[in-house]
Amino acid sequence: MTKSDTAFKTIGEVSAALGVPQHVLRYWETRFPQLKPLTRAGNRRYYRPEDVALARHIQSLLGEQGYTVRGVQKLLADAPAPPTLTPTSAPAPEGGGAGANGHAATAPPAPSASAAPQPGSPASAAPDPLLDELRAIRDLLAGLLADEPSGASIS
Repeated sequence: MTKSDTAFKTIGEVSAALGVPQHVLRYWETRFPQLKPLTRAGNRRYYRPEDVALARHIQSLLGEQGYTVRGVQKLLADAPAPPTLTPTSAPAPEGGGAGANGHAATAPPAPSASAAPQPGSPASAAPDPLLDELRAIRDLLAGLLADEPSGASIS
């Protein structure tokens, strides 16, 4: 029997779904304040569908798109504020209400293509000085590598 897409999931279920170890999810919780699963007795974590979507988005940014943890932190911090769910719009695991840590059911920012510009995409509204600097360094390195005779090593 499989769970509904709207059901709360344990850390083990999210870990298996994303293909990342449980300790990585716990680490992400310390680095990304937007990722806050409900915690119950014994610090059992229950991930809302929004938490699972955010964890999947973080995994995509870190693993597939090449962002660093700091880069993902910046993207998530710059994202618009998440909407707050009313208690009737989000099912609560066993016992309902706020979690043992006192957090009410709130939704983290929903991952969307517009919230996170793709690396190298011209979609960014303002030029990023850090990105410009990195491109200049990349071009400099490409020029240096082109000048190197093949077989020579940089030491």
